[in-house]
Amino acid sequence: MATISASSVKDLREKTGVGMMEAKKALEEAGGDFEKAVDILRKKGLSAAAKKAARVASEGMIASTIRSSAKSGVLIEVNSETDFVAKNDEFQKFAKDLAELVAAQKPADVQALSQLALEGENVEARRNRLVQKIGENITIRRFVSYETAGRVAVYIHGNRIGVMVDYSGADEQLGKDLAMHIAAANPAFLTRESVPADVLDRERSVYEAQAKESGKPSAVIGKIIEGKLEKFYSDSCLVDQIYIKDPDGKLKVRDLLKKAGASVSRFVRYQLGEGIEKKKECFAEEVAAQLK
Repeated sequence: MATISASSVKDLREKTGVGMMEAKKALEEAGGDFEKAVDILRKKGLSAAAKKAARVASEGMIASTIRSSAKSGVLIEVNSETDFVAKNDEFQKFAKDLAELVAAQKPADVQALSQLALEGENVEARRNRLVQKIGENITIRRFVSYETAGRVAVYIHGNRIGVMVDYSGADEQLGKDLAMHIAAANPAFLTRESVPADVLDRERSVYEAQAKESGKPSAVIGKIIEGKLEKFYSDSCLVDQIYIKDPDGKLKVRDLLKKAGASVSRFVRYQLGEGIEKKKECFAEEVAAQLK
């Protein structure tokens, strides 16, 4: 068997965009012949899948699972290029299977997940096969896994927003209500004490500049800053937010938790495609790209 150098694998990956293992296997099959390895990948469709990997995938779905009597849970985001593919049954099954796989195998990150076995092949091979079949780039973007001595609640809104909450001292319904609240109110932090110092410093700086710009006297600027910080806490911290299901609009989440004898240890909120820069193309350019 020909000796396959690391540099050959690297060069093949750069040319075709496939993963390290796929590149190494192709070179071994080709006896070290670089161009023959390229052809092998092309014939398998992997090189074509790599072309699609350059296309932005900002649609898709958030999937989840809860196990062990609500003691563990997983939230995962799997992306596609279009909402049409996100509704595809096979795509949705892939995302849900991944959530179950993360819960069972507990991989450290997406790269580790990609190498796990799923229905007779590894996840990366399954993803590539799905890319070829559907004709769009598909990516596994991120996941989070919770294990707790308390309980885990999950809420998925239209497959586009997913929330997972680690809580204790309350029933299943309150857990779901808290997850729904987080989905709607989008808190950035759990408590005011958990807000990083640099975030507070930045907010104070902005509020001070605003107060000075408005011509407020120096004697009241401190009070203005503190008042604005209170508003920041009520907007950004879960326990300081007004509970969305309170008909009077007065009950804070902290009061809801105190009344139920409950507490929240942590939460995570995924919004589909957040932070992904969507590429804008005209229709003619999109058609031309599909023909390449």
